[in-house]
Amino acid sequence: MFDTLSDRLAATFKNLRGKGRLSEADIDATAREIRIALLEADVALSVVRSFIANVKERARGVEVSQALNPAQQMIKIVNEELVSILGGETRRLRFAKTAPTVIMLAGLQGAGKTTLAGKLGVWLKGQGHSPLLVACDLQRPNAVNQLSVVAERAGVAVYAPQPGNGVGDPVQVAKDSIEYARTKQYDVVVVDTAGRLGIDQELMQQAADIRDAVSPDEILFVVDAMIGQDAVNTAEAFRDGVGFDGVVLSKLDGDARGGAALSIAHVTGKQIMFASNGEKLEDFDAFHPDRMASRILDMGDLLTLIEQAEKTFSQEEAAQMASKLASSKGGKDFTLDDFLAQMEQVRKMGSISKLLGMLPGMGQIKDQINNIDERDVDRTAAIIKSMTPKERAEPTIINGSRRARIAKGSGVEVSAVKNLVERFFEARKMMSKMAQGGGMPGMPGMPGMGGGPGRQKKQVKQAKGKRKSGNPMKRKAEEQAEAARREQAAQGGAFGLPAGQEDKNFELPDEFKKFMG
Repeated sequence: MFDTLSDRLAATFKNLRGKGRLSEADIDATAREIRIALLEADVALSVVRSFIANVKERARGVEVSQALNPAQQMIKIVNEELVSILGGETRRLRFAKTAPTVIMLAGLQGAGKTTLAGKLGVWLKGQGHSPLLVACDLQRPNAVNQLSVVAERAGVAVYAPQPGNGVGDPVQVAKDSIEYARTKQYDVVVVDTAGRLGIDQELMQQAADIRDAVSPDEILFVVDAMIGQDAVNTAEAFRDGVGFDGVVLSKLDGDARGGAALSIAHVTGKQIMFASNGEKLEDFDAFHPDRMASRILDMGDLLTLIEQAEKTFSQEEAAQMASKLASSKGGKDFTLDDFLAQMEQVRKMGSISKLLGMLPGMGQIKDQINNIDERDVDRTAAIIKSMTPKERAEPTIINGSRRARIAKGSGVEVSAVKNLVERFFEARKMMSKMAQGGGMPGMPGMPGMGGGPGRQKKQVKQAKGKRKSGNPMKRKAEEQAEAARREQAAQGGAFGLPAGQEDKNFELPDEFKKFMG
């Protein structure tokens, strides 16, 4: 969503590199480019004006003029101002002192509330809670059925006493759900309310009635991040009519310009609390303004990547893999079964392209990342699963006939099997070297990382010839002495001895005599 904005900002900062100081013209030109980039990203005009004013004021201050690297300081200022308009600090859910905590979802029809209720249920379940989804959207056709299906996929409970499709009282359903949750001991109630195609009095009144009936601890306004400035207008109208405590951005993985996400927190004064960035129920997490700003500026999001890895990988399995790679056998205990297990764990974290996009500097190769074929991982898994247990444990035994059988079983070319095995050996060798503290093969040793593929020996410098004197008389005497030595050596025997003496004084060792007969 923020690709265009990221590209424009990266090009702007590129022009600042190498400058020892920033002139007034540099600051104005940079501010102008940032303003254009934000407006093209559909950020609200009031937000752009405030943002640019703050950046210019700080850029003309002491923090840039006295900085060792003014360009980097300028990037730091833009990053901090982006964090500010995105809401500043991360806003957490408020839980009730006595269960159940009531969370009410509101928003326009099509914003993705029902699917998001399931995602929120999965997230709450992962946090150790027992959520209950409540179907209070009784107007939209099949809304109740959809919530039931989503809840089943999410593995959470649902309360849907009314069939919906225009039948039933949503206010009474919401009220009854609280008592039902207390009886069944659910500690969080997520109320899915009806949406409309636009702001109208009926929507506002029904939302206000449900609010009054259940007294929610949190009212979350769900906004479709792809609808641009209209999202901000809707949020303002709903804030004035019913009120809400936080914003949830849905469809953040879309290709729209994303200005709503950058504008809504600043305009409404309510922070973005969650973001949905994919179709799967697991593609949902708390919104971190600092991490989002880092992504926009192509500085990566390593904290989110680490958190996802911690959720997916168990420390015990990771320790076992590390011990296999660091063993004295040079990593030979690490088999294709282990490789397959690691690969499947990575797939659980999400798409490969999305994971790579969280690394710093990946914006420069985003076209290549977007063109990654996720099915390659499935093909690799099929090849490994077509091998026998012995072949997976000892890939060295895979010969031509075995390769042909594996290729036929996995539906790939024979060359694909050969390439996989060769890549596995190379990867195992590299990972084993790193696990043993040897650093990256082919790279010079780094402090604390060992010395690459064995410490490189110091090259012995070739001895230089004896320097000749600059004094002509002295140089001539040295040349004459050298000529005399060469003449004496030419008259001597094979070992530099005077002619005829080598036979008398020199004998071969006994071993050589036996060898030569």
